[in-house]
Amino acid sequence: MKIDSIRRFRYERYLFVEIRTDTGLTGVGEAGFWGYPEAADGAIEAFTRYLIGQDPLKIEHHSQYMYRNSHFMGGSVTGAIAAIDIALWDIAGKHYQAPIYELLGGRCRDKVRVYAHLVGESPDEMAASAREWTGRGVTAVRFCPLVDGFHNWQYARVMAECVDRVSAVREAVGNDVDLCVEVHRRLNPTEARQLARELEPFRIFFLEDPIIPDSVQSMSELAKSINVPVATGERFTTIFEFRELLAAGGVAYARPDVCLAGGITQSKKIAALAESFHVGIIPHNPLGPVSTAACVQIDACIPNFVLQEYTGDDIPPKRDMVIEPLKLDGGYLRLPESPGVGVELSEAVLSGEYLEDREIETHLRYDGSVADY
Repeated sequence: MKIDSIRRFRYERYLFVEIRTDTGLTGVGEAGFWGYPEAADGAIEAFTRYLIGQDPLKIEHHSQYMYRNSHFMGGSVTGAIAAIDIALWDIAGKHYQAPIYELLGGRCRDKVRVYAHLVGESPDEMAASAREWTGRGVTAVRFCPLVDGFHNWQYARVMAECVDRVSAVREAVGNDVDLCVEVHRRLNPTEARQLARELEPFRIFFLEDPIIPDSVQSMSELAKSINVPVATGERFTTIFEFRELLAAGGVAYARPDVCLAGGITQSKKIAALAESFHVGIIPHNPLGPVSTAACVQIDACIPNFVLQEYTGDDIPPKRDMVIEPLKLDGGYLRLPESPGVGVELSEAVLSGEYLEDREIETHLRYDGSVADY
């Protein structure tokens, strides 16, 4: 069996790949470098010249070959490798007539617990959104209480509003629902420590990306100085970055993005590294339904899985990207039993009906300075 063709598809801000073999088997993947899809698309095109004619089942070899080909690193490279890697695992599953998780050691669980994103800005709006999701059986919700975090920064007011929003959500759902608090890297270490102290009474499940994750030392110092768990890692692209973060004690819940950090091959290794540090895995997943399906394959077969980010694959436009998305059953995604990754791209994606170029718009404060988002 040989790789016969590789096609790339843009749909909205999502970048998908389809790999076809000379035996008729096809595999689908998704690239996670969504901020600059043109860059990841170009890297996939470059890797195509190597992959055509290769055995698709030599997945680890291809992962190493592409990553170690040159001195260049970063999200465009690992995002492209991730898309290809997921598609190759999809082919392998179909070849051996098994879900990918069965090829990676078998299932550790029968279903995958998810957390959902809340909408709204005011405490009442966030509380209402939380009640809506919990009414569907979801047992964990995620939201960012720093709604005004990149505008007019008045410390006391912003901190008070954060506490009000978290308090409203906790009151709305009680103690039967876990609260995942996202900060979007908007604070410096001093501000993050203060917010963590303010939020301790609400027993939050984790504080995500309280500061920019560029410095492992800064993140680890912060994590060791507060009494709420830190979740981070969505921007990391290699096992080496995760190794240094784990060794420094900078994370309670690691957040690899399977479509950015090298695909299923590397994500399984990241999970094993985290397991050795007693750190749980909460895969990052702001992308399309292929990303969700790939995450679930990893979630199924690792012992240290904790939660899966879920952004509504059963709601358009994501619902229209695959023939049949994974279904949310209460607060869980059921493991797919079909061979491979578990989803197939829809005709809407394959025909390239809807493309969306991303504008470069960086958030600014009222004084004109650049703010993190």
